[in-house]
Amino acid sequence: MSATPPPSAPPPGAPPPDERPGGANPLVRRRLEKLEALRRSGVDPFGQRFPVTHWGGELARRHQDASEDALKAVGPVTVAGRVVALRHHGKTCFAHLRDQSGQIQLYARADALGERYAAFTELDVGDFIGVTGELFRTRTGELTVAVRSFEFLTKSLRPLPEKWHGLKDVETRYRRRYVDLVMNPQVRETFVMKSRLIRELRAFLDARGFLEVETPMMQPIPGGAAAKPFVTHHNALDMPLYLRVAPELYLKRLVVGGLDRVYEINRNFRNEGISTQHNPEFTMLEFYQAYADYEDLMALTEEMFAHLGTMLLGRTTLSYQGETIDLAAPWRRVPFFDAISKAIGLAVGSETDEDSLRRAALAAGVPAPKPGTGAIGLWKDVFDTLVEPGLIQPTFVTDFPIELSPLSRRKAGDPRLVDRFELYVCRREIANAYSELNDPIDQRRRFEEQARERERGDEEAHWMDEDFVRALEYGMPPTAGEGIGIDRLAMLFTDSPSIRDVILFPHLRLERRAPGEAAAADEEADA
Repeated sequence: MSATPPPSAPPPGAPPPDERPGGANPLVRRRLEKLEALRRSGVDPFGQRFPVTHWGGELARRHQDASEDALKAVGPVTVAGRVVALRHHGKTCFAHLRDQSGQIQLYARADALGERYAAFTELDVGDFIGVTGELFRTRTGELTVAVRSFEFLTKSLRPLPEKWHGLKDVETRYRRRYVDLVMNPQVRETFVMKSRLIRELRAFLDARGFLEVETPMMQPIPGGAAAKPFVTHHNALDMPLYLRVAPELYLKRLVVGGLDRVYEINRNFRNEGISTQHNPEFTMLEFYQAYADYEDLMALTEEMFAHLGTMLLGRTTLSYQGETIDLAAPWRRVPFFDAISKAIGLAVGSETDEDSLRRAALAAGVPAPKPGTGAIGLWKDVFDTLVEPGLIQPTFVTDFPIELSPLSRRKAGDPRLVDRFELYVCRREIANAYSELNDPIDQRRRFEEQARERERGDEEAHWMDEDFVRALEYGMPPTAGEGIGIDRLAMLFTDSPSIRDVILFPHLRLERRAPGEAAAADEEADA
């Protein structure tokens, strides 16, 4: 007798059985019953196009102070959106309708809708409808649409939660961003602000003669940053490809080709950890300017951030997590070795012996580094532990050691340092820039040293890129380049503590919950 095969497990990310339509959730079952009732009455519960004449939120803002005569002059309006609140009062019913622009109140009366009034009262919070009516103001002064007719557009089969906040719901908010956007207007505003920020960055660079370009997202050699790449395979060419960690080397090839000012706003991918500041997939702005150096880019960056503050906030100050940040120039400038020397009370330079550095770092409170860290690792540990936490106001950290900057031009007068800066605001790195290395012989030597680092086990070391060296051999003019993390910049301008708050769909572990655990959130339905 053959054994009964075990039930197959649901695919990763599938909802538990009691969350699926027709499952154990009674609220979902009730909505399914309404769905069938709509079909029996000849109403399509997942309807057709519905032409709108106005957006509800815009109407509410534009006419918030209008007189009754002015409201009558507007005439009939046709709006559409999701019902987010319902209040029944016998033969009258109030509702709130929300679209992308905001929300507006609806007022339905039995004597105005006739037989259709019963259908209006059977609506659920979450349903989509289209409404035609006239504007008026209630006794409490709220702008309202008096419903003269409505069409059912989409039946919502899951109830929206009454409360969608608190630490216990943070992960659920990220997983179900579609619900988060419905329930939290501030979340919608965050992503509207991020979109505006990107638009202003484009306008700023376009006005200064920069050309927006696109470079490969899949690259045969992942270069331009010290990072571990994601690996894929191209079947037709039978070759490995890598999701880009940065567009830098391709953008500099364009400068070689005569495009003197270029920029790109797009995704980078780095196979690294996830935290409040890191997501494996993130948005970067990178731009390159021929005949400039990193000093020019410091001035340009100060101007850019002041422009963003003025255009997005109407001022050059902002508040981030309780700190008031002043974006007005000039910003503080701190050389890298000066910063770590002050932090540990020892004059540190590229020649400082490792033992002395290690002792001073430990005495200053830097956690014991891993064996074999070396002086370069100690520099990073001291900076991350003692310097970075104090960089609150916009600060350019400059003059990095060449060991940390394999693509940067050497500093005139001190070849052990490079012309590079990192911009820090509120303890976070926001931008990285340098005068570009355009000496192909020096670039080859640095790539070869990076290759040796990879052989010693550094998975984030740069790869040898023969074609890029060849491009430099044709000649690249003196050039400065900069990368700005768009997501971290959006965090700053929206006062968001986590990068996940400014990425619509951040990466998370696969959802693995016991049946009923997730359904509990669904049952927290509207009244």
